Amino acid sequence: NLSEVSEFRLLGFSEVSHLHPLLCVVLFSLYIFTLMANTVIALIINGDNTLHTPMYFFLIQLSCLDICYLSVIVPKILENLMVGTIGISKTGCAMQMFFFLFFGVAECFLLAAMSFDRYVAICYPLHYTITMNSRVCKSLVAGTYMCGIAVGLVHTIITFSLPFCGLTINHFFCEIQPLLELLCGNTFPSEIQVIAVAGFAIVGPFLMIIYSYIRIISTILKMSSAEGQEKAFSTCSSHILVVTLFYGTASSMYLRPKSTYSAAVDKLLSLSYTVVTPLLNPIIYSLRNEEVKAALRKRWRK
Repeated sequence: NLSEVSEFRLLGFSEVSHLHPLLCVVLFSLYIFTLMANTVIALIINGDNTLHTPMYFFLIQLSCLDICYLSVIVPKILENLMVGTIGISKTGCAMQMFFFLFFGVAECFLLAAMSFDRYVAICYPLHYTITMNSRVCKSLVAGTYMCGIAVGLVHTIITFSLPFCGLTINHFFCEIQPLLELLCGNTFPSEIQVIAVAGFAIVGPFLMIIYSYIRIISTILKMSSAEGQEKAFSTCSSHILVVTLFYGTASSMYLRPKSTYSAAVDKLLSLSYTVVTPLLNPIIYSLRNEEVKAALRKRWRK
């Protein structure tokens, strides 16, 4: 009975050990660039009074979440690439899972809050400043963090209260699916729990986003001016791209049964939403947003 184990072993990318030096350099470079890009976006928005609007307030929160989300995972990946298979204490593994879920779920709900902001701005422009006031924006952000904490705590406590019959995690961090592989006996209840959590944390916010954009598109199509339609859609395009990237990888990862689990595919999907998505978010919002680009140019000239 190994339910009282004190340490797990993370295999990481042991199957491609000859590529570890190259992967280490690439991931470290991406990590530093992502930290810098998200930090710059947050500082630019915070330092420009013209960008002190609800949309950019949420964008600062997104950048902060991406930085935290990335920092929970990447340091362990880099350690794994430098020294090979590494150990992680049971407590450390539980904490990593909690913070991974906390920041990931918070980002899901934050993207839903951002879609609500665009819905109010386009469908009810005359009521926008009243509806999306400072108190409402702060309450929405607080709600996203509360949902993240609740999901992280519940899932982590339930998972680590179960007996483990293995020590080796075939992954580069304490991901949910590889840990299910180590549980003793029938893991079907745990799989149902993962799907239920995913339904709340992924499907719930996604349905809110879909509803918001159905209303947004309906309102845009009713506009008589082609210029007005283009302007309205341009304010949503960056958010749509970010939602597609984040939810596309997250849903393919968690909304599937354990019978379809593949360690190689799982690692690839995990890399996409833990490393690639936080990197692309600031690029998408800076390159596709004229106001952010104008603020960047102004700050560069100064």
